[in-house]
Amino acid sequence: MVHEIEPPADGAGTGDAQDRIVVAVVRTGGIAGLRRRWRAEPAPEQTPSWIELVDRCPWDEHLDPDARGADRYVWSIHARVRDEQREQVIPDTRLEGAWRELVDAVRDADAHADEPTR
Repeated sequence: MVHEIEPPADGAGTGDAQDRIVVAVVRTGGIAGLRRRWRAEPAPEQTPSWIELVDRCPWDEHLDPDARGADRYVWSIHARVRDEQREQVIPDTRLEGAWRELVDAVRDADAHADEPTR
């Protein structure tokens, strides 16, 4: 499991907790064993669609690690929605459906995080 608390980037207190969502994705493994990290903290107006993405994922599902082949990626996903923390570790071969959509959304949001708003 990830076991990291994802506070809002601006250090906002619990008064903003109702409108806050933070999702972090860490990918480890691969040939070089490198670790990559992406993070999304959507604006309040985007919160409902992000909550829907997070809620569609089967957080309580037990996923056995894929023993086939070395150098496979493992995805650690951590979401903080309001005051609730959710965590899951997913083998690369099981990153599909709602999990893939959430990871892709986080990676896309992180890639555009430094772009100025229009």
